[in-house]
Amino acid sequence: MITKDNTIGEVIRLNESAAEILMKFGMGCVGCPSAQVETIEQACEVHGLNLEEVLNALNEK
Repeated sequence: MITKDNTIGEVIRLNESAAEILMKFGMGCVGCPSAQVETIEQACEVHGLNLEEVLNALNEK
């Protein structure tokens, strides 16, 4: 399960479709160096996104 504390880099490694999901939310930074240390929670704050919506999308199977 992906949580708010996972980094974007971890999420992409855990879920092969995560990059596409994050980009649909407007996070074009999935490939930038800061993605390796930035958490999902931090990324949502920076992009003004609802954390729960993003987590729900990432955790859908």
